[in-house]
Amino acid sequence: MEGCSMNYAFARRLQHQQMKVKMFQKAENIENEGDNNFPAKKLCFDDERLFGSAKSTYMSPTSSPSVSDRYIPLRSGSDMKTKFSLLPEPKSKPKKNPRTSGESGSPEGRDKDAVYSNLLRNELVGGGEQDENCSTGLFSFTPPRPKSQSRLNIEAVAPYSLSPVSTSSQLLLRCPRKQTRRISRIPFKVLDAPELQDDFYLNLVDWSSQNVLSVGLASCVYLWSATTSQVTRLCDLSTDNNSVTSVAWNERGNLVAVGTHHGHIEIWDSGALKQVGKLTGHSARVGTLAWNGDVLSSGSRDRSILQRDLRVSPTEFERRLLAHRQEVCGLKWSPDNQSLASGGNDNKLHIWNMHSLNPVSTYDEHLAAVKAIAWSPHHHGILASGGGTADRSIRFWNTLTGQAIQVVDTGSQVCNLAWSKHSSELVSTHGYSQNQILLWKYPSLTQVSKLTGHSFRVLYLAVSPCGESIVTGAGDETLRFWNVFSKANASPRTPVSRLSLFQNIR
Repeated sequence: MEGCSMNYAFARRLQHQQMKVKMFQKAENIENEGDNNFPAKKLCFDDERLFGSAKSTYMSPTSSPSVSDRYIPLRSGSDMKTKFSLLPEPKSKPKKNPRTSGESGSPEGRDKDAVYSNLLRNELVGGGEQDENCSTGLFSFTPPRPKSQSRLNIEAVAPYSLSPVSTSSQLLLRCPRKQTRRISRIPFKVLDAPELQDDFYLNLVDWSSQNVLSVGLASCVYLWSATTSQVTRLCDLSTDNNSVTSVAWNERGNLVAVGTHHGHIEIWDSGALKQVGKLTGHSARVGTLAWNGDVLSSGSRDRSILQRDLRVSPTEFERRLLAHRQEVCGLKWSPDNQSLASGGNDNKLHIWNMHSLNPVSTYDEHLAAVKAIAWSPHHHGILASGGGTADRSIRFWNTLTGQAIQVVDTGSQVCNLAWSKHSSELVSTHGYSQNQILLWKYPSLTQVSKLTGHSFRVLYLAVSPCGESIVTGAGDETLRFWNVFSKANASPRTPVSRLSLFQNIR
């Protein structure tokens, strides 16, 4: 204890000597300047008053000295994680706040959280804005980069700035950020569709290239113009005690094929509102139709697929494809019009071409009926298919090699699939048990958006001719219009060659 007291007394005396030397130096400077009235009393230090008497040399351990020797380092501009080896935070899932879980889960919410975290780090730690291209090492072997013009402008007005945040935080807030894509979760239009059947195996909604929507309601087919919002009744099958089971527009948008419960197909001219043809050959209802130019393919509950050319007599050109063991509920032609994909209630997916009556490929990995079929317009030979309630998955196939590519479990019955015309995205509609609409990014298969609103299975889907909107139909007897796909990018204009022989023809 005596050693501690002596060390403390020695430190105090050394400090006193240093202060005394400084004061005498100051006094000498004042005297040199001619100030003879300097109060010499204040230069005298009472050793007994400053250090205490000889009796008070010992100090209690609990008593604190009046002078602090604490060293506070300046940590401004230092990398805390690297220099002090701070451990990273544990990767634990944060608790979801019911008020903010929806916002933080969206891309816009995640972007706001990242900006807030950077601002908080700049203001508390003072390490400056974080740049992805900056090195966080202790040593730098390259010359410092010149400051940008925006930083110079901010630092020039920093003494007069009224901003509550620092210069680095102001620079962070001025950094341009990528525009987040916003998809409305509310339909921009809702139409009533009374007597719209709640049947998984039917296809009662289609959108033409002339922006006209055809809907089969009970025994009638109605046309709704998206341009004028005018509704027209195309046909009525109630006189034959028949009902509509499928509708499909041709590529030009002037003819619509109507499949019926009795097994025949009627061809109607939408402009003249009259029937121009009738096809027979099926013995049961026709649940799906697909056009390929002037060739119409039809799938029926009688397990057959018929292909007929409308330009000639059905007796001259008719191909009957027999491979499914149960009802055919899905038909889609490839974008190059060379391959036909068919799905059935036997959980099979077949690929056909124009030269053979036997399927060139067969996929049997689905565990339920395959109604949802869609060819990718961006990847040649890529086909997407969805299974029913017992399967609940979307599978992707490479029809050129016959191999399976990817699979994603959606958690509910897959009713329809459709690709975007402008981007590599896919929309799917679902039934049991969530009745939702999902937007997927391909090939990462990340979920971009989730849309809800139908109270029954979303059994029907069609894409607008512009490729930006979709319409969905359900057993709740409503048609809902959504803006889900991104807009078309303006493609650069191709320069016309002077060697072209047809550029001057009018």
